[in-house]
Order: sequence, then C-alpha cells, then structure tokens
Amino acid sequence: MAVYTQLSAEVLADLVAQYDVGELVSAKGIAEGVSNSNWLIETTGSEANGNRFILTMYERRIDIADLPFFLGLLDYLAAHGCPVPRTIHDRSGASSRELDGKAVALIEFLPGVSVDRPTPSQAWNVGKVLAEMHEAAHGFRRSRANDLGPEASARVLAECGERALAAIHPDLPATIGVSREVAEQWPQGLPTSIIHSDLFPDNVLMRGDRVSALIDFYFACSDAMAYDLAVTHAAWSFSGDGRQFRADVGRALVAGYESVRKLNDEEREALPLLAEGAALRFVSSRAFDWIDTPADALVTRKDPMDFVRRLEYYQREGKDAFAS
Repeated sequence: MAVYTQLSAEVLADLVAQYDVGELVSAKGIAEGVSNSNWLIETTGSEANGNRFILTMYERRIDIADLPFFLGLLDYLAAHGCPVPRTIHDRSGASSRELDGKAVALIEFLPGVSVDRPTPSQAWNVGKVLAEMHEAAHGFRRSRANDLGPEASARVLAECGERALAAIHPDLPATIGVSREVAEQWPQGLPTSIIHSDLFPDNVLMRGDRVSALIDFYFACSDAMAYDLAVTHAAWSFSGDGRQFRADVGRALVAGYESVRKLNDEEREALPLLAEGAALRFVSSRAFDWIDTPADALVTRKDPMDFVRRLEYYQREGKDAFAS
C-alpha cells in the first residue's frame, strides 16, 4: 500500500456517495507498500454492515484488465469461508469505478494486526489458512498467468542494469546471472491453484494466534501451490533484513500447511529452488521500485538486499532450510 495520488476531501466524499455505506467521516492515507494508493475510510454506516473500508486506487504494475479476476477472487474466497475481505459493490452493482482516469475499488475492512515478529504458533496458522485458501480456490473459474515468475525477475534485473544495481548495493549486479540460472532450472508440472504470491506478514491480519484476514491479493495468479508456500516461507521465516533465519517459524509454517494439504515428493524436492525464485522476485521488484519510485511519492522504499540475504541462505542451505 502507498499514496501516489492525492485526493481532496470533496472528491473522496463524492466517491463514497456512490456506495451504500453512509457518508464519509474520515480518510487517512496509508504509506506502506509500493504499488497502489490506499486510504482507510470511515463512514456513517452502521457497525453491523460495516463503517470502515479500504479505498484503493490502482497505480502501478497492475493491469486494469485483471481487476475482475482480483476482485472476483476476493468475493469468491470470502463466500467460501476464507478470511478474505469482500469487495464493496457500488449502487449500480460494479466492483470498481473510474476516477481521474484510474480504477478504484472499495474493500471491506477486517480487524486485526500485522505482526512484526511472528511466533511459531502464528506461522502454523498462517500455513494452515494458506493451504485452505489453495483448496478453496480450485473452484474459482477465472485464471491469470503469473507475470512475476523467474523469467520476469531475470528480465527486470537485466533491464535495471549493472550500474544502477551497483548504485543501490555493490552485491546486487551478481543477481542478474543468478536469476537467469534459476529461470533455466525452474520446475514444471507441480500441482497448481490460485495463489496469493505476496503473503508477507503485513498482508496477514492476526488476532492473537488466529488469522483474521488475508489481504492485498493484487499479485494473485494461477501457479504452483508449492511456490506460494516458498514465497510465504521467505517472507515469514527471516528477520526483516534477512540476516536471521528463524527455523522454528519456518518449520511451523510448513507443518501448518501440511495439516491441510500434504506436499508430494516433487514439491518437497523443488522447495529450495522455488524459494530462490521467490527471493529473486522481491530482489528484482524492490530494485526496480527503488530506481523508479518518484521522489515526492508517499512511499516507503524497500531494500532489495533484504532478499539477497534470503537468496544466499537458500543457496547455501538447500533442503535443510525446509527440514522438519
């Protein structure tokens, strides 16, 4: 989440009036994240029907043609018992609208907090809910290709260029060659479903050890379920800067996942390479955003080296990173 576009109180009030949620009371920009502009909206609507929402304006890296997939997926998963926020449809029944030439959507606000340092118990429950989401999503009829796979990571890093990467950190240019090798070795034929593919701790809301919401599905796609687990492992099992691997959290995450859906032998064998690809995805996207983000945007830039350290750990430890 982030704020690239500034909207006046009058514009926000007019927009909220297009929904049956009451009148606008307050709107607060949310600075975290890098892809869209977001506001926490409070209205005069009843607490029973909801009076807090997330308003999203789609700015970067999201093809508007994919919005029916993203928003339809939220509604489908919510209807099938997953802790996922619903899309709020406007008075005409549309799940998104256009404002100043950009698409916007109003999303249900679900309570909970994102944890900075997850416990093994929290990680176990996240793994369980991730597997339940994969199982539920088998019935979703839409599909979307993963446009941020290993080949895309290799391409983005190459396009950033050695000089620009070195300006961020002298070790970054080496990831260009590594990303090509991972793309060439990428496993094929693993079991698929709709995956979240971006399940960082700040995209999970917790109430104690319980998962109250999975949010920010704007990178969801059709891909290998084990890859989604690898992405989540890379996001949850390390300190924020990637310097410390928390083996107990990693073990709990995988155990929680397998309490619902057992991995097959091919998936287990592929996990280390899938985790390398996951790390490289965030190295490439963070490097690109670091270079491309406007200086005046209300955005917190993220250090790609946090995931270079994860990449190096998976390269060094291999299967031991996923030992039970």
